Amino acid sequence: MLEVGRLSVSYGKHRAVEDVSLCVAKNEIVVILGANGGGKTSLLRAIAGLQPALGGASVRLSGRALAGAPAHHIVEAGLALVPEGRGIFGELTVHENLMLGAYARRARGAEAANRRRVLDLFPRLAERIKQQARTMSGGEQQMVAIGRALMSAPDFLLLDEPSLGLSPLLCSALFAALARIRDAGIGILLVEQNARRSLAIADRGYLMENARIVGEGSADSLRHDPAVQRAYLGVGGGRDH
Repeated sequence: MLEVGRLSVSYGKHRAVEDVSLCVAKNEIVVILGANGGGKTSLLRAIAGLQPALGGASVRLSGRALAGAPAHHIVEAGLALVPEGRGIFGELTVHENLMLGAYARRARGAEAANRRRVLDLFPRLAERIKQQARTMSGGEQQMVAIGRALMSAPDFLLLDEPSLGLSPLLCSALFAALARIRDAGIGILLVEQNARRSLAIADRGYLMENARIVGEGSADSLRHDPAVQRAYLGVGGGRDH
């Protein structure tokens, strides 16, 4: 279980995340929905150890306290972040990017097995294993980014806007892959603007506005909530004629 309690992040006087608590179980996709600028990226970065959280925050992974730990320790504990913008190394090949993900000590003994799982999940990467990452499409680069994170043998994945800029076809393939990752026993915390597609594969969701969690529920209940439909699904916003 990934458990986050009373997590806050500030940039100077600006509070980007305010007293957020949430949890994600293994075999579960949890989506965070909210407008741009609401604090979602800062939240993921703080959980992953890339952004300092204010005192009093709690981050626990399978009972292990991680708040304040450096990012590489958090990776070793079993949590990997796929950032917005992917963060891959464009001059390196697909293979080299994937092998960087296998650097964690927890992953070294299963490097070959993890590589097979990634290439089974994303067959296109197998076809382009020797290709420089910068020459690939945005969707293929996103596959590399997720594959690299999976090479660290995580128990939980954090993903920040993975479908951003992808074609509808690649978007469908991406969400199908996320469902397969969940079904393999990896918990996923997903920040995603495509509310309709993310709620279709998610188990639960949180609504985040102005740095705070303002609502939560099962994916099914959120899909059928009129306020969520108006705000995130483009339903019910027009006038009756």
